[in-house]
Amino acid sequence: MRRLPLKPLKPLHSAAATLRHLSVEPQRLPSPPPPLSDDSSHFSQTLSLLQSTDRSSWSTHPTLPTLLSSLTPPSILKLTRHLPNYKNALHFFNHLKTTSHPSHSLALAFQAVLEQAMRENPDSPEKLYELFVLSKDQNTPVSINAAILLIKYFSRANLLKEMVSVFDSVDAESKNTHMLNAVLAGLLKWGRVDDALKVLDEMLDPDGKNPPNSNTVDTVFSSFLKRNWSGRRVTDEEIFKLVSGFGEHGLSPSGFWFNQIITRFCRNGESDKAWGVLHEMMNSGSDVHVTSCNALLTRLGKERDFVRMSLLMKEMMEKGIEPNVVTYGILIKNLCRLRRIDQALEVLEKMKDGEVGVKPDIVLYNTVINGLCKVGRQEEGLQLMERMRLERKYNPNTTTYNSLIDGFCKVGEIDRGLELFEQMNKEGVDLNVITLNTLLDGMCKHGRVSSAMEFYRSMKEKGIRGNAITYTILITAFCNANNIEKAMKLFEEMRENGCSPDVIVYYGLISGLTLAGRMDDASSIVSKMKEAGFCLDIVSYNTLIGGFCRKNKLDKASEIIKDMEESGVKPDRVTYNTLLSFFCSKGDFAQAHRVLKKMIDDGITPSVVTYGALIQAYCVTDNLDAAMKILRDMNSSSKISANTVIFNMLIDFLCKKDQVEDAISLMDDMKERKVRPNTTTFNALFKGLERRHWFEKALEYMDQMTEQACNPNYITIEILTEWLSAIGQTEKLRKFVQGYKVSASTT
Repeated sequence: MRRLPLKPLKPLHSAAATLRHLSVEPQRLPSPPPPLSDDSSHFSQTLSLLQSTDRSSWSTHPTLPTLLSSLTPPSILKLTRHLPNYKNALHFFNHLKTTSHPSHSLALAFQAVLEQAMRENPDSPEKLYELFVLSKDQNTPVSINAAILLIKYFSRANLLKEMVSVFDSVDAESKNTHMLNAVLAGLLKWGRVDDALKVLDEMLDPDGKNPPNSNTVDTVFSSFLKRNWSGRRVTDEEIFKLVSGFGEHGLSPSGFWFNQIITRFCRNGESDKAWGVLHEMMNSGSDVHVTSCNALLTRLGKERDFVRMSLLMKEMMEKGIEPNVVTYGILIKNLCRLRRIDQALEVLEKMKDGEVGVKPDIVLYNTVINGLCKVGRQEEGLQLMERMRLERKYNPNTTTYNSLIDGFCKVGEIDRGLELFEQMNKEGVDLNVITLNTLLDGMCKHGRVSSAMEFYRSMKEKGIRGNAITYTILITAFCNANNIEKAMKLFEEMRENGCSPDVIVYYGLISGLTLAGRMDDASSIVSKMKEAGFCLDIVSYNTLIGGFCRKNKLDKASEIIKDMEESGVKPDRVTYNTLLSFFCSKGDFAQAHRVLKKMIDDGITPSVVTYGALIQAYCVTDNLDAAMKILRDMNSSSKISANTVIFNMLIDFLCKKDQVEDAISLMDDMKERKVRPNTTTFNALFKGLERRHWFEKALEYMDQMTEQACNPNYITIEILTEWLSAIGQTEKLRKFVQGYKVSASTT
């Protein structure tokens, strides 16, 4: 393998200090030599001689050369290991070199020297590296075991450069899987992902000489999947390829790491990868734990992929992977989430009847009860709670009651919710803030705000404190009820109690204060909102702009628009319509048309409200021609068609100006354009017809109202009663009110 590209490392003299701080990862130093078990008399004589003779006289001893020449390389290794200390071992190694011993014997003797040095000087990597450099300088071969020993030692000492140097010094033919695993561990410890992947590529090569083993798999995934991983992020695709590559060698991650891989894929939305890896493991006969299947089922549920969920459940049965209560919990939860409640009930019944070998727990019952309540079947949820109590002896808990209370409150049955609340109290079931908020929300949404406030105060006296959601519910309710004073008091109480208002509270207060015309207070809330780190949205900006326009404070509205643009919020159709309506109300048509042009230039299509504001303003200022021109422009070129409201404005104005013929023409235009007139349309026309005394024409439109099922209101009756009574035609009015045609009658 070619030398790995390395970044500059810290100086060697700092390595000892680094090594001493590795208290979380104790060194695995070479064990002391085992007791002698060699019966060779030559071995015993040689060891005795070396131990009893001064090492300076070894080179001149008459019998030592003969004894040494009779020993095998393994005996040389053993002999060196049994010398009393490192210095003796090193001197013996040097002695062997002078006596021209075989290279294999020298390599094993050097290995023993290293072992002695590690035992005596565990915190001195300099000495080990010096020995290694010495062996290279003297062309002493390093045994494979010695190389692995050094690689592991330098890896633990964070001496990556030295580790790679040892690895490169070993002949390619001598390297083995054990050594590559040691190098991998070192590279991964240092976070050198790309270098580690190159080593793995060699090992995973089908024609490679050093295939991976189970230690390789554990080394790789224990690094890549640990939480405090310091290297670059390994992608899901790289993990997937590694799992597949190991699988081709008949290897797979352990159950723990396999579950981590599946969970990671599922968490990142890679359900296809999780599916592929899981089935690869299943098909290879590997031990697949139910936890891994549960992780994938959870992901598939989020994707609403019930086809694959059902298939996986079936395959689990076929492969002997027994689902547990969590498995069925995932299935039932997702069925309920997708409102497939009857299927969830069916699964629950099978569990109760013992058909699947897993009994339901209270969590599963609560899941189904909550699902029933979410779809408005709270009565069935109540029945299921009683069955749970009787059949399984499970007492309902807080979650059970909260689900049922929420179900009844959602459909407006607040009293039933309060009955369940009292039942909770009697049974000693703990109340929590969710119970409180559920009831408060139900009361407020169904117009019982005062009752909600009383209930909140009573719960507070019992020690159940509200949270931010509690205050949000109450403040929003009082804003909607236009009780801004109460909402503001609650807002201050909320802050005093340490509950941080959320953006919904701020939006609600801004809207309520603006509608009440309290723009200074609204601006104050905006400032507090910004101090809390929240930003206004387009709805709140539009609310404020509209409020300032109604107060005729265009300068303040302009400030809001400037702030909106600086915050990166672009004006929308409502913004432009608000400004255009303001200028129209002031009769400033030049400015109104400038707003309209800017609106179009910004790519926002004017709405019927936009044109309606202009038409109404022109009608109010008695500029009928301009109003009719806008209508013609809408009909000819605009994508927005005039609606009933716009036609009503024009018909009412024409009739007031006694231009009844033009009003009737607009009625025909409405019919042609399939715009349905309403009671207001006919009322405006009847007023105009009365001024002209066009009785027969009025009868025609009375019949049209009847045919179109457009019911008259009190204004219609008031107009017609006064007119028809004056001309003696009250019978016509009676028949009209009864729903009969009147124009064909002669009476």
